[in-house]
Amino acid sequence: MVRSLWTAATGMIAQQTNVDTIANNLANVNTTGYKAEVAEFKSLLYQTIQTKTTTANGENKPVGAQVGLGVRNSAITSIFKQGSMLASESDTAFAISGEGFFALRGQDGETYYTRNGNFLFTTSQNGMMLSNSDGLPVLDTTGKPIVLDTKYVASKITVNADGQLTYPDENNNPQPIGIQIGLFQFTNPSGLEKVDSTMYQASAASGAAINEAANNNVKKSEVIQGYLEGSSVQVADEMVNLIVAQRAYEMNSKAITTTDEMMQQANQLKR
Repeated sequence: MVRSLWTAATGMIAQQTNVDTIANNLANVNTTGYKAEVAEFKSLLYQTIQTKTTTANGENKPVGAQVGLGVRNSAITSIFKQGSMLASESDTAFAISGEGFFALRGQDGETYYTRNGNFLFTTSQNGMMLSNSDGLPVLDTTGKPIVLDTKYVASKITVNADGQLTYPDENNNPQPIGIQIGLFQFTNPSGLEKVDSTMYQASAASGAAINEAANNNVKKSEVIQGYLEGSSVQVADEMVNLIVAQRAYEMNSKAITTTDEMMQQANQLKR
């Protein structure tokens, strides 16, 4: 009976983690580029009560008896599903249609990846630099920060579907200026290491970043100017998952209560 107490306790702890994950998804329902997370579970060790070949009469028994010792959280996985396209009035708002990621240069010099294309031009020593809201520079296809000369007017810069920056000529026709926003893919996006809600770092599980501009074996993503990719969280699904997690938590709690009552009955047998 004591075993059932600990088993049910592991279930309550696991479901609490599940509720925490769902709550985090709901909290980020309006976060640009956020990808919903799913808590995954695995069972703990099994205890053998009776082997396959042993019975009370000494006869052969083809099936043994094992009892599980509970559950634990094995992983919290991000589901990289395309979010909805949300119109934006900003000229430096970009959404990705496809499996690509924008690349950012962190303050530590490392490269990070994001689906949040809410960028802006900031003043740098060499001109105007395209960066995210935290001031981290956006990288081009060569891995260098995107910096424009001061002769360009930021409001006139447009970006085509390939991510190339264009600027109007004397006839007001957009012409490429030789800079292309870098888009990168991963063999296993779920293996990316999360740095914050919308920024990731490559890991051994995700594989190295694949530069779309230098690899013709991947399906190219499209950059859509004037839009942002919304969160992939589905509120209705998360509410259903929250109810299921709550019921599972209640059932484990009930198992502890039942075990406690059984132990009380056992203690009262001597009276």
